[in-house]
Amino acid sequence: MPSLKEIKTRIASVNSTRKITSAMKMVASSKLHHAQVMIENMLPYETLLEHILKTFLASEADANSVFTVERKVKRVALVVYSSNSSLCGGFNANVIKLMQQVVDEYRHLGLDNIVVYPIGRKVAEKSVKLGLKTEGDYSLLADKPNVKDCIKLSQELGKRFVDGDIDKVELIYHHFKSAGSQILTRKTYLPIDLSTELNRDHERDLSSNVVTKKAQEYLRKKGNASGSSVSEQAKPLNDNFIVEPDMDTILTELIPKLAHLMLYTALLDSNASEHAARMVAMQTATDNADELLRELNLQYNKSRQQAITNELLDIVGGTVNN
Repeated sequence: MPSLKEIKTRIASVNSTRKITSAMKMVASSKLHHAQVMIENMLPYETLLEHILKTFLASEADANSVFTVERKVKRVALVVYSSNSSLCGGFNANVIKLMQQVVDEYRHLGLDNIVVYPIGRKVAEKSVKLGLKTEGDYSLLADKPNVKDCIKLSQELGKRFVDGDIDKVELIYHHFKSAGSQILTRKTYLPIDLSTELNRDHERDLSSNVVTKKAQEYLRKKGNASGSSVSEQAKPLNDNFIVEPDMDTILTELIPKLAHLMLYTALLDSNASEHAARMVAMQTATDNADELLRELNLQYNKSRQQAITNELLDIVGGTVNN
């Protein structure tokens, strides 16, 4: 059984730890408030722009872009978001675990053909340990989200995709749903994934005005050569948008804008999720410290009472003997 001095020393140690975790919880809570305001202001805009552009690309048969063309994947890039520091529960561990699963899916391509863009020191260190090829140093971006750096990264990824150096780009990050819930997300960045807007994928129905993936393939391959009757029947799919000044200008403006906004929104999502995870972890640690302190105080009082009782018994026993 530990002595009173040992128990007292441990109580002091737990008290010191509790002060630290409580302070870190308050700091994380303050940072979460600012991060939450940023993501709540940004997410609706990015989500609506993504919906509008993808719906436009899906419904307009003539809206062809190099960024929407799927090709055989020979080289893939992963943009993975983590934090620079620890003490945030399973935040980093979950991201790294999903990254390893994705790497395993593409392992048949060879590790040299899997490129990781690590946003955060934790995922950068893990990527090096796994022997993965990393590009750039974005550790500062994880602490201080910056739209200019996201634009530069978006331009680099877009250029490599157009040049054929990369055939697919995926994002791995935490989506901030609430302070107590962060959803681990894997999202296709390039080519632009239109399947999220094409909820139905039935056979071609010329009388339907529901846009489907096969419908657009039909229009692209057969529309120009199949005669006016098919064009007449296919018209309901293409009458929802008025393009001004022209198709190329619209796509040239909107696609790069959506590309860097997707990176920036994912960064804000990850940042808010990190602070939420740290706040919850520190609150849990503080609660555990409180419980441990109650047990230690009880143990200390019992030991102290037992020591007093033993001393009284020694005194009484000595008096009886005399």
